[in-house]
Amino acid sequence: MSEEDRPVAKHGEPVPGSQSGQPIMILFDLLSRRWAMGILWGLSEKNRTFRELQAYCGSASPSVLNTRLKELRSVGLIEKASDGYTLTSTGRELYNRLEPLGDWAMEWVPTI
Repeated sequence: MSEEDRPVAKHGEPVPGSQSGQPIMILFDLLSRRWAMGILWGLSEKNRTFRELQAYCGSASPSVLNTRLKELRSVGLIEKASDGYTLTSTGRELYNRLEPLGDWAMEWVPTI
């Protein structure tokens, strides 16, 4: 089953690379899907329409982008707003927790 056909796992359900179904593994599985992180980063700056997200994500096909938006909406990380898509408070909290990890990675990558 391709990632586009695979629903977001629920607690206790296995995900690729982990049979445990632990919440962190479900999150990593979701965030590792094509353009999921790009969407979160793009919406961290401002609300964006589908076309703006497509431009922000560069080579994301409309079908993949649409699938990611549906997945991220289904788990409460983003929502539709009058001016496009926006992070929910949960999505904003996730972004705020991931941003320091991104900063750490910028320092780490030159060392490898």
